[in-house]
Amino acid sequence: MDLLTTSATEQLAALERGDVTAEKLLDMALERVAALNPQLNAVVAMDVEAARAAARDSDARRAAGRALPLDGLPVTIKDSYAVRGMATTAGAPALKDHVPEEDATAVARLRAAGAVIYGKTNVPAFTSDWQSFNAIYGSTSNPWDLARSPGGSSGGAAAAVATGMSSLEWGSDIGGSIRWPAHCCGLFGHKSTWDLTPMRGHIPPAPGVTSHNPDLGVGGPIARSAADLALALSLVAGADSPQGALARLEPPRRESPEGLRVAVWLDEPAAPVSAPVAAAVRAAARALEKAGAVVSETARPAFSFFEAFEVYALMNHAIALSAVPEKVRQRLAANAANFAPDDHSHQAQQCRAAGLGAAEWRALVARREKIKQAWAEFFAGHDVVLAPPATVTAILHDHNRDIHARRLDLGDGASAPYFDLLHWASLATVAHLPATVAPVPQAEGALPAGVQVIGPEGADLTTIAVAGMLERLLGGYTPPPLVRQG
Repeated sequence: MDLLTTSATEQLAALERGDVTAEKLLDMALERVAALNPQLNAVVAMDVEAARAAARDSDARRAAGRALPLDGLPVTIKDSYAVRGMATTAGAPALKDHVPEEDATAVARLRAAGAVIYGKTNVPAFTSDWQSFNAIYGSTSNPWDLARSPGGSSGGAAAAVATGMSSLEWGSDIGGSIRWPAHCCGLFGHKSTWDLTPMRGHIPPAPGVTSHNPDLGVGGPIARSAADLALALSLVAGADSPQGALARLEPPRRESPEGLRVAVWLDEPAAPVSAPVAAAVRAAARALEKAGAVVSETARPAFSFFEAFEVYALMNHAIALSAVPEKVRQRLAANAANFAPDDHSHQAQQCRAAGLGAAEWRALVARREKIKQAWAEFFAGHDVVLAPPATVTAILHDHNRDIHARRLDLGDGASAPYFDLLHWASLATVAHLPATVAPVPQAEGALPAGVQVIGPEGADLTTIAVAGMLERLLGGYTPPPLVRQG
């Protein structure tokens, strides 16, 4: 058995039994990094000395009968979160020498729970791409196919967890940045309900700016099992207050598939997906239905996909552009006049977002509130929605500087704009809903694919519980070829 690719929960059990020590488990993880990271470039910075001291402390606590919830787990952190004493760059050359003096709140909570934090994982510059590459550290590859990306922005995180270099990770998500890499690498990933988890110490915005949670953006775990997601979330969720009080998470609506009310949102003309993605969603729905769930393929909340996506796209672009120089925003805003009113392309939406004022933002918030209300009414009669995590499975590396010129291969000669990767992220994000991605095992040689489970606001443990049901029914995480062949 490869202990490094068992779940974090199983690793904790091995530590408790005395099968392995925290220091030995760290050594094993570091050996895995030495063996695989030259090909993957997932872990981009390490502090082994501090990690070894933390592992020794974990072993001492466990020997004294005072073990903490994550004591002894070797953990990496996405390089958009501040980690004291380690470079935190968010992939931006301007921040290559930025070394925080204190942890981001989420990192501090993981550390306080006993996690042995030893390294940072790669991201795109300012976490603003669906591939993890930047001018400081270069490009990260997918352990299922080195010619492909593990996704972004939590791509290094997903590659590290998939190969056992890290027991679990804490990511961030505003445009699918947890869900897309989990889907690409065959993992579990959870986008939390907005404002449930603290974002202080996350970049962007600039270091020291985050005093409250910005709209849409959230944190969440990436792991090899649903139980690991629930464990990590329970230890990090809660207001970023001086007391650091953790949140009381709502219990799951159901613990088993019997009677679970499931809607499937898949055949959406406004957001086509590739055949492997559609097949994974259908396989998940069939498994739940066979196990006793009540599944509907026609039920929808009372708004159109386009309405939700347009509100989301304008909000998301406006938030992203708030960090760019004023001259750039002005140039984009001026360019909006070149697009016809009925042009809803990604470039047109980006330019319109650049010119949003306070009145336009308030109008978007009002539209968003109607969408949230429609979701609330829908979830009175349904427990979860199954949907694609993204348009396609893991893509070939594509670093074309013109991001709007990149294309997604839908198969059978069809393609889609690169920014369509926002489509299936939008439904949960715009309405502040939790969403969990669970892997759906594929045929030997096929790329990973997953399903997105969307639930009511605050029902994070419900979507994670459904991911756990699928794990039990279908098999869950499988180590990638790079690990099995190594």
